[in-house]
Amino acid sequence: MRRRTLLAGLTAGALSTVATPAHAHSRRVLHVRPGDSVQAAVDAVDGPGWTIVVHPGTYREVVSVPADKRELTLRGASRDPRAAVLVHDNANGTKKPDGTTYGTAGSATFASAAPGLTVRDLTLANDWLRADHPDITGTQAVAAYVTGDRSSFDNVRFLAHQDTLFADTTALDAFGRQYYRRCYIEGDVDFVFGRARAVFDACHFHTLQRDVTFTPKGMVFAPSTARANPYGFLAVRGRITSGAEDAAYKLARPWVPSYETTAWPSLVVRDTWIGPGIDAVAPYTNMRDAYPWQTMRFREHANSGPGAVISEPANRPQLTAEEAAAHTRRTYLGDWRPYECP
Repeated sequence: MRRRTLLAGLTAGALSTVATPAHAHSRRVLHVRPGDSVQAAVDAVDGPGWTIVVHPGTYREVVSVPADKRELTLRGASRDPRAAVLVHDNANGTKKPDGTTYGTAGSATFASAAPGLTVRDLTLANDWLRADHPDITGTQAVAAYVTGDRSSFDNVRFLAHQDTLFADTTALDAFGRQYYRRCYIEGDVDFVFGRARAVFDACHFHTLQRDVTFTPKGMVFAPSTARANPYGFLAVRGRITSGAEDAAYKLARPWVPSYETTAWPSLVVRDTWIGPGIDAVAPYTNMRDAYPWQTMRFREHANSGPGAVISEPANRPQLTAEEAAAHTRRTYLGDWRPYECP
């Protein structure tokens, strides 16, 4: 079972509604230990600039950071992101107590709408499994749903299957910026998706083995960038590996939501090692034939590895050197420069 693998070696504690304050007035720090609740610590925050330190253990709960919890830092007490795990198991089609379902965004184990959020050295996971719920057709199960501007994730593991990381914005006309550095993100179908302006810097993307006979088995990226936003997803200096057979996965497909048909998905993958799990001959595909990927803002530059081989140039559009100069961390994130922090 995937859940047993994920939680192996970690001490699970019963959840409580108390977090332990440490020098709360001077240092504005809250410590959460097994038996405490991360959500209770978030609720206790009463202004900007707080830090919540999560000690090693497994915290099986849903955590939501509302927009008024500005400039919050949530970090593991250890620098090993495997030590502190925040996990739950809702899916799109999971029923709530009132009989309605959670929906994709509502399935998230961790959600944040807060500006200036920093998350470090943690694992955010959704261990819902299709095989355990054959009656549920809404199989999206999100590990993290992020909409706040200036949201930064450093050395964080995102674990799920379908729709692992929902990098989104609060509104169609809000170009929320997100920065992911040295993160590990795994999944199978569209597992990095949304309309945020997001930079993935030195991140590791891993496609999972999936027990299906068809290909593609899934896609890494599914951006839904707003047409007015000049920048969508930028993956730079990363690597893409796979637990599935060669060419079983596509690099991306465009997501044009039925509720937002003006979307113009944008993705640039550059200076990245792409393993053989990605179909090098045809790395992109359509989500809906009405919105062909060739009409979207999909580009690559200076990638390497067997999954980056350009055998059919029309199938993987490349940036020129001049164009590539406009697709950098600084261009995407503007005056917010979290990559300059140690």
